[in-house]
Amino acid sequence: MQEDTQYPVVILCGGMGTRLSELTEIRPKPMVEIGGQPVLWHIMKTYAAYGFKEFVLALGYKSEFIKDYFINYRCRSQNLTIRLGTGEMTLHDGECEDWTVHLLDTGLQTQTGGRVKRAARFIGNRPFLLTYGDGVCNLNILDLIALHRRQGKLATVTAVRPPARFGGISFNGELVASFEEKPQIGEGWINGGYFVLEPAIADYIQEDRTIWERDPMEQLAREGQLSAYRHDGFWQCMDTLRDVQLLEALWQKGEAPWKNWG
Repeated sequence: MQEDTQYPVVILCGGMGTRLSELTEIRPKPMVEIGGQPVLWHIMKTYAAYGFKEFVLALGYKSEFIKDYFINYRCRSQNLTIRLGTGEMTLHDGECEDWTVHLLDTGLQTQTGGRVKRAARFIGNRPFLLTYGDGVCNLNILDLIALHRRQGKLATVTAVRPPARFGGISFNGELVASFEEKPQIGEGWINGGYFVLEPAIADYIQEDRTIWERDPMEQLAREGQLSAYRHDGFWQCMDTLRDVQLLEALWQKGEAPWKNWG
C-alpha cells in the first residue's frame, strides 16, 4: 500500500481565468496574489503541511510566469550575493521549502481532462491527488485519502457547499424567524476539487479537448467508480475580484482558515 505522503499532487494551472480578467490579462490566475504570495503557493503550502511535497503543475496560459516564479524562488526567499563579473551567486541563511516541483506544459487550448491525462502519463502508474489552482480550503487531506481507500473506487471528489451570495432568511408567518448573512449552506453540494485519483482514470479521458468535469466524471459516476468526501468546513474559489478581496481580507486579519502551516 502506498504511503500517504508519496502521492504526487497535480494542480491545474493552465486556464485563462477569463472571469477574473481584471487581474489575469497579465498573469495566469494561480499567480494572483493573496497576502503577497500567489494563491498557488497557498494551495501548495496546505498540501505540504500534510507531508505532500511533490507537485506536478499542469501549465498552459502564460506558463512562463509560473516557471519564472519557481526558477527564482530561492533567490526571492533568501539573502544572496552576486558576483557580477562571473555571474556566480551565493545563497545565504534562510529557509526554503523542500518541495519537488514539476512544471509540465500541457498546451494553451487543452481542456481540464486533457491536462489531467497528460499529468497522469507523466506520473506513471501511481495514484495521485488533483486540484484546481484557484481554490483554498481547510480540508484534512489525510481523511480524504482514508475515505478513498475505504471506498476502493477509481476517483474521489471533495464535495463542498459554496458560500451563498446573499443572506438567508427563515420565516415564521410574516415575521423573520432568523437571518444569517451569506451562510455556507443551502446551495447544494458541488465539486470542490481536491480529488484522489487512481491511474486508471486516464482511460476515461479521450483527448486534449475532453473536459474532466463532464464525460469522464459522469461516466465514473454511472459506473459506481466515483466516491465523494463531504467537506463541511471552509472552502473558497477565486473566480472574481470580489473573491480575491475576501481572501485578502481574511489573510490580513490573520483569520485565513486554510492557513494550516506554522
